[in-house]
Amino acid sequence: MAEGAFREAATRHGLDCFVDSAGTAAYHTGNTPDPRAIAVARGHGVAIEGQLARQIELQDFYRFSHIIAMDRANLEGIKARRPRDATAEITLLLDWLDGYQGQAVPDPYYGDDAGFLHVWELIARATDAVAGRIAHLVSRAQTPFDYPPRSS
Repeated sequence: MAEGAFREAATRHGLDCFVDSAGTAAYHTGNTPDPRAIAVARGHGVAIEGQLARQIELQDFYRFSHIIAMDRANLEGIKARRPRDATAEITLLLDWLDGYQGQAVPDPYYGDDAGFLHVWELIARATDAVAGRIAHLVSRAQTPFDYPPRSS
């Protein structure tokens, strides 16, 4: 959901950027998102059914300016794989949303449809904050690495 929400937010904020999502484990590799996630995103005008799960790769630490984790366990897993000379900024998604710093995005998988809607709304707010902040920095010819503070 976060990839789709960020794509939509980036477009709204006038950003032209490459967006991709990856997990720290390989057990969902090649799978599409959960049907409930697809339905919630579609209900907000965002198509995510074409996304396929993949595992984070070494090149991602150089290919992307930001690698954003949904929870602390994945953040730590990403940091453990991070090469010393990596260029990507690694943060939690909710670090970008005022009042939510340090918090994890809840995992709605074992809940009902309402959980997916709640997570979508939270992710949409946070990805809008990320896109807005990056767009602001780009417009001022600053680096997007200036915010949020490093958690790595």
